[in-house]
Amino acid sequence: MWYSLLGPISQFGERGVRMKFVYLGAILFSFAGMLFVDYKYKLAFFYRHKQTLLTLFFGLVVFLVWDAFGIGLGIFFEGASVFVTGLMVAPHLPVEELFFLLFLSYFTLIIYRTVEKICSRT
Repeated sequence: MWYSLLGPISQFGERGVRMKFVYLGAILFSFAGMLFVDYKYKLAFFYRHKQTLLTLFFGLVVFLVWDAFGIGLGIFFEGASVFVTGLMVAPHLPVEELFFLLFLSYFTLIIYRTVEKICSRT
């Protein structure tokens, strides 16, 4: 059982609400925020969608290879938490990891393009 500052956390949380999608929901919420920033300032996907998708795919592949090595060496492993879905893409590779790696690649691209835009104005 996991504990918070308020006491024990059950799998179903308070009032019977399931907690299994909290982490995935946080990642998707953050991704939506990045999409909003991208849309407002036309930084990546809303600037050049084909190049952005290719870059995100390449980033995802690189990070998945990295994860595969980490899992194979026993560095990365499945952690138990009430906040994750429990759905696995592969042994020790939860579905949330795919979304996190995609978010990480997109976030990096947005930061890069933001700095590039700021530096080009000066």
